[in-house]
Amino acid sequence: MTDTAVTASSGSHTEIEAGHPPTSTGLSNEKVAMWSFLGSECLLFGALISTYLLFKGQSTPGSIGPADVFDIPYTSVSSFVLLMSSLTMVLALAAIQRGDHRLTRIWLLTTALLGASFVAGQAYEFTVFVREGMNLRVNLFSSSFFVLTGFHGAHVTIGVLMLLSLYSLSLRGKLPASKAETVELVGLYWHFVDVVWIVIFTLIYLIP
Repeated sequence: MTDTAVTASSGSHTEIEAGHPPTSTGLSNEKVAMWSFLGSECLLFGALISTYLLFKGQSTPGSIGPADVFDIPYTSVSSFVLLMSSLTMVLALAAIQRGDHRLTRIWLLTTALLGASFVAGQAYEFTVFVREGMNLRVNLFSSSFFVLTGFHGAHVTIGVLMLLSLYSLSLRGKLPASKAETVELVGLYWHFVDVVWIVIFTLIYLIP
């Protein structure tokens, strides 16, 4: 083997060991996969939001409509709780990148609790709506509303489970600073869920 080949081979191994991105995009395969997944999720929520906007005013005369059930102050507080979880997610990522595992666990658990509080608030809101006569089969408005917000709530729940898994791994010493990208990937998903809720909250609750 020539000296040039040995040098090239050695350089290649050094790059891999240093953790250089293996793709031409400058991103790791895992991060490319996450962005691709989030792109498909954008299409899903785009379709659900479009369906809701199409059927928003399609409640039959005399049946329940948005103005009859929405409690904007309550939902605003719930939305604020979810948005604050984005801040704690950023703090969790910064902590693990510094190698501070105690703060990493604190911020991961805080983020999970904030997300769980949002889901609990949404479940309570759904209960109130059903009690007031609005359910999945009342009219097109209620059907599209429950499907859209229900899908989002399911995504938040999945995110909470991811965060709790990271917290558990950290407790067992299986989430070293070298795996900070794992936290970053979960963070990307979490921020996406928060951004989607901003769009949903604006279109459903704030626009008449």
